Amino acid sequence: MASEAAEAEAGEPTEVTEVTEVTETTATTDATDATDATDATDAQPTGAQPRGFRARVSYWRGWRGRHPRAARVVWWVATVVSLVLVFGALSLPNRLFALHPSRFVRLPGEAIIGAAVLLALPRRPRVALAALAGAALGALTILNVLDMQFVEYLGRDFDLVLDWILLDDAQSYVADSMGGTVALAASIGLVVLVVLLLAVMALATVRLSGLLMRDTRRATRGTLIAGTVWITCSVLGLQYAGQPVASDSVVHSLASEARRVRETLRDEAEFGKVARSDTFGATPAAQLVPDLRGKDVIFTFIESYGRSAIEDPGMAPGVDATLDASTAALAKAGFSAKSGWLTSATYGGSSWLGHSTTLSGLWVDTQQRYRTVMASDHLSLTKAFQKTGAWDTVGIMPGVQKGWPEQKFYGLDKVYNAFQMGYQGPKFSWSTMPDQYALEAFQRLEHGRTDRDKPLMSEIILTSSHQPWAPIPKMVGWDELGDGSVFEGIEADGEKASDVIADSDRSKREYGRSVQYSVTALTQWLERYGTEDTVLVFLGDHQPISRVSGNNASRDVPVSIVAKDPKVLDKIAAWDWTDGLKPAHDAPVWKMSSFRDRFLKAYGSTPHPSTG
Repeated sequence: MASEAAEAEAGEPTEVTEVTEVTETTATTDATDATDATDATDAQPTGAQPRGFRARVSYWRGWRGRHPRAARVVWWVATVVSLVLVFGALSLPNRLFALHPSRFVRLPGEAIIGAAVLLALPRRPRVALAALAGAALGALTILNVLDMQFVEYLGRDFDLVLDWILLDDAQSYVADSMGGTVALAASIGLVVLVVLLLAVMALATVRLSGLLMRDTRRATRGTLIAGTVWITCSVLGLQYAGQPVASDSVVHSLASEARRVRETLRDEAEFGKVARSDTFGATPAAQLVPDLRGKDVIFTFIESYGRSAIEDPGMAPGVDATLDASTAALAKAGFSAKSGWLTSATYGGSSWLGHSTTLSGLWVDTQQRYRTVMASDHLSLTKAFQKTGAWDTVGIMPGVQKGWPEQKFYGLDKVYNAFQMGYQGPKFSWSTMPDQYALEAFQRLEHGRTDRDKPLMSEIILTSSHQPWAPIPKMVGWDELGDGSVFEGIEADGEKASDVIADSDRSKREYGRSVQYSVTALTQWLERYGTEDTVLVFLGDHQPISRVSGNNASRDVPVSIVAKDPKVLDKIAAWDWTDGLKPAHDAPVWKMSSFRDRFLKAYGSTPHPSTG
């Protein structure tokens, strides 16, 4: 009994004894630092700065002895900040709507396991593992933030394998919207922030690991108690504010990331086989779209033109009024239209995925799939017209500002990019030119030519409704367009992109106005220049970002076919589309990837599959 009492007394000192020991240790350390500083500054006048590098280092290292109260404050602040950073990173969700205080009052099981492992290690391995774990927590925090932003803008999580290339596109978007200086400053700031976060998180975990080792017996008991509490809460399913008290969110996040990586790598191989198989891959030229021979066929994508523009109460009144007015104006000019819905392969951005899905007949929802399709011999809808030899094919691409090898896949004989349409006016944020000018340039350069011996098949990408939806062009007289300089005053008087981006209500309002502008420009062009042989197919490429369309918005986009020749629309009567430019709420909804085959079959194409 006496032995046990002595052991207990030696192993578990009273609180007063422990405080005294810590105080003595601190005092000893401070005294040592003070002695070092005194030795280093020997023969120096009182209050003078020491001379020599080593002397100065020694002098500054002894600051705790000279300012013990400040040292204690710094110690507590550093400790609390480390705890907040580590526990915050362990509890951080990857969804903006899940950011709630209740998320950060849970007990993370990963912290308990980490403490147990660190307590079992010698000093050097412990410090190395703590630093590595901290850097990993910093990296996980970055991935969670990327997930938040990708869900907000693209409606999906960040792909750890494929999506790094999109960061360059994001930088270009900021440069086009807010200027090169802002984009450069943002890029530098982002890099500095990432490096700083990784370093600070590593330092925080090293500091906390050091705290564990100050009293290993107490730390061990605390870890065991915390583990017992975590297991109990997990088994009983205890919750606080709708969230489980026992948290293992880091494990779930890592498992989810690993699963997505495996799925991405597996999908790459499987999709390659799908892309080599084509329902119309071996169809002879004479059997492709025979019912459209002699027609000028135009495929037009309107940027971010989604179902929300037509049905969201905040935007629908203006957009619906524009669609109704345009339907009436086209009818007066002799045109009829039918409209339906397509479910886009993308959301909020990555327009090229929507374009390629529509025209390839394949579900292209990732950058890897896009690269696979562009490198394949799969027959795009536009290339089918080129293959017949009965059409000249052209692309109007105001958003293209560099080399565009995709021209081959889309079967376009000629492509006009942002610098080849003679535009001398101002950019409208990301959009290089107003849609009205791009359409007039199309008329001047290709559609209005009288020396053509073949009909024309065109692909046109309209960009004025691209975010940030400020400033927005206004319609001017078609005869006043000239080289685009007429838009100088309109751009200068428009909304500032930075103001609209920061305000969700203004973003929604300006988005609706931009769609009205794009639809008006396109339908007025058709009224002005369309003929008996003009067939216009136009659709949206994706919904706008969730800040505008809402967190639970669908991926549906409107699609319309417009023509004067009644036989053109008779061919799609079985589709049950709505008459006019505004599809009914219950109009048929197809996957965007089904459009190519349905269109080819409707206009007389004969399937001849190829398997690659």
